[in-house]
Amino acid sequence: MSEHAFIPRDRDVVYRVIAERRDMRHFAGGVVEEPVLARLLAAAHQAPSVGLMQPWRFVRIADLTLRQALHDHVEQERRRTAEAMGERSDEFMRLKVQGILDCAEVLVVALGADRERHVFGRRTMPHMDLASVSCAIQNLWLSARAEGLGMGWVSMFEPEVVGRLIGAPAGAEAVAILCLGPVDAFYPRPMLEQESWTVARRLDELLAVDVWPD
Repeated sequence: MSEHAFIPRDRDVVYRVIAERRDMRHFAGGVVEEPVLARLLAAAHQAPSVGLMQPWRFVRIADLTLRQALHDHVEQERRRTAEAMGERSDEFMRLKVQGILDCAEVLVVALGADRERHVFGRRTMPHMDLASVSCAIQNLWLSARAEGLGMGWVSMFEPEVVGRLIGAPAGAEAVAILCLGPVDAFYPRPMLEQESWTVARRLDELLAVDVWPD
């Protein structure tokens, strides 16, 4: 064991919070206390970012009319997605895909408009700004689970529409609508597995040495 390793009890907590993180769709209302929200956002802001570009921007949605507008847009996109599902359309429409009106807090996470000026880390892989934002979202997600709060990542939206709703400048791009707050219970398994929509693949199916996995 490395001399820099956490003690076993602390190490096990890290693995536990990863294993018990869930993409939540069902919320119990309530509130997220301001000190807790501050801790979650601070954890997100500590995420790694290529070239220390910190491309993330967070918009806390406090206005109920704006929250309703986000919900309505996501609902429109949900119906369009269902139409594209073909024979699974009815099955898809029975899935709950967001909790924008039910959760305590809604956050829009976006790529900043100034990210194009960052060359370090983006010259050959320009999508590393998105990877960095995803790391920030994961930090927030894991921290929320450790605080006993549920979080769901809503991705059924047109970035341009959400950008207009939040007054984003040209060049910015909305990446996620995050639903955050207390829940009655965490799903014992990923919800899409519980609903028999799909089955998660095993790691050994996705891992290989030196050659592409089959």
